[in-house]
Amino acid sequence: MCWNARASHRDDGRDRRGTVRPRGAVKVLQVITKGEIGGAQSHVLTLCRELARRDVNIHAAIGGTEERPPLSEALCALGLPVHRIPALGNSWNPLQMARALRTLVALVRQQRPDLLHAHSAMAGVVARLAGLLTGTPVIYTVHGFAFKAGAPWKRRAAAFAVEWMLAPLTRCMVCVSAYERQLARRLPLPPARVTVIHNGVEDVPNQGQGRTSAAETLPAIAMIARMAPPKRPDLLLQALAQLSATLGHEIPATFFGDGPDLPAHRDLAGRLGLHAATFQGDVDDIPVQLAHHAIFVLMSDHEGLPISLIEAMRAGLAIVASDLPGIRELLPDAEHALLVAQDAAALSTALRQLIESPALRARMGAAARQRYEQHFTAERMGTAVQAVYATAISRTPTTP
Repeated sequence: MCWNARASHRDDGRDRRGTVRPRGAVKVLQVITKGEIGGAQSHVLTLCRELARRDVNIHAAIGGTEERPPLSEALCALGLPVHRIPALGNSWNPLQMARALRTLVALVRQQRPDLLHAHSAMAGVVARLAGLLTGTPVIYTVHGFAFKAGAPWKRRAAAFAVEWMLAPLTRCMVCVSAYERQLARRLPLPPARVTVIHNGVEDVPNQGQGRTSAAETLPAIAMIARMAPPKRPDLLLQALAQLSATLGHEIPATFFGDGPDLPAHRDLAGRLGLHAATFQGDVDDIPVQLAHHAIFVLMSDHEGLPISLIEAMRAGLAIVASDLPGIRELLPDAEHALLVAQDAAALSTALRQLIESPALRARMGAAARQRYEQHFTAERMGTAVQAVYATAISRTPTTP
């Protein structure tokens, strides 16, 4: 846990309660279920960095029992106060949830933020209940509804019931894609309180200005994904085996990301005889790593608006991905990417197109990079979120 003067004592700024806050800054407590490396965590880190530049008073509350989770370390490095809620996790155990709620309520009463901003499903549950108990407005960013098609039916039913009950406690629901907003229409929440703000990532100098010579001589493939459902690295491994048989040689591929299914995927690569497929685990220099690759693949059973694809767009890579609603929002046509069915043969065919055509790879990579610059920067995301904060604070508690 990292503490500084703002985090270690009761804050005397109470804009929401009638006292003018020092520096006039809006104070927001970001709440997220876990601090591991993942899409939601990357989003929170980018958002906190962007908002802090705009003089928003940012605190973060992170769940989980990991002693020094990556998100906590990154936020502390920015000088932002981080609070831990060990009982907050993915468990539906009522006693554990009650402990998490009690801790968050105490934190809110101590720190007196103007807003709570929750990320991920369980944080959304606990934060909205804490908001009810403390009179604090809650923004809830949906990184992907658990009741969407593709998720197990029991999980879908439970997730929908919870979101239905808690929707009235949401001052504003932020969806990362228009598809998620369509799903939100099934909830008892006025349309005016649901908005779409696409994920954004910060630009990196010299990104999208060409691959390394090695990457173009032998076009290597990259995939960034947590090794757990809904991600499907197994489909890429099967496609690589088919390509090897067709081309007579292996195509190098690197898998970035950790997770419970990592041993199983390594075992599958061995059984398929894929000696050029490597698993790097979590890395903190993604832009550097992507510069050594020419093609990016993301196969998933369902998605919100995957940040790893935005990172690939920023890098100017040619992209092959699952044909899913959120991904189509990022990459709307064949000019920007090849979107394929959840099938190893279809993926293998698309990859062969790119491997055999350097010109096609270059055109698609340039188009993806341009789309990133126009629509998916951190600056655009920060501006939109800041506007949501202003609207949420200006509304009275009785606003429907």
